[in-house]
Amino acid sequence: MDRRTEIIEAARQSFTLFGYKATTMDQIAKLAKVGKGTIYTFFKNKDVLFEHIALQMVAEMKREVEAVIDHNLPFTKNAHHVLMKILEFREMHKLYAKLIEEEKSMNTPEVHTMMTKIEDALLSFLEERIEYAVSKGEMVANDTRLVAYLLLKAYLAVAVEWSDYHENELTEEQIIDLFQGTIFRGLTP
Repeated sequence: MDRRTEIIEAARQSFTLFGYKATTMDQIAKLAKVGKGTIYTFFKNKDVLFEHIALQMVAEMKREVEAVIDHNLPFTKNAHHVLMKILEFREMHKLYAKLIEEEKSMNTPEVHTMMTKIEDALLSFLEERIEYAVSKGEMVANDTRLVAYLLLKAYLAVAVEWSDYHENELTEEQIIDLFQGTIFRGLTP
């Protein structure tokens, strides 16, 4: 690996283990086995390095999400697969989980800003898919951005947060049935 890649991997490891606030450039330098000055030859500051890593994570998430799209399926089926993959990525990716935890517990402004950028990227991705479905006549949506937000937040609430407050965890089939019978029904012509 080249030094820049080593620095990125060390920073990713530090942000994942300690969060944004507790990560220092000294820690990153130590993990990367480089002098702190070497980091600054590639990245202006910790914020720039953090944003680079977070945007790499978003690109990885988009690749994983795009892989589950089957262009032979209707929008509602693909939307379900896409949203479940986003939620799975959110739960399984350790850096993402750490950022969610830090935003909730410490309300770090830099993490809040980055989480807003991540959500914006996800909403843009979903909005593009919704606009495509509208153009094909599979869906009706006056405000595609708002529909993207509704779907993302509703899936999050049902698939993730439901089990935090209820004894029974919903099956994927229950989630599909719920959305097919409510939100998706209202979006299809």
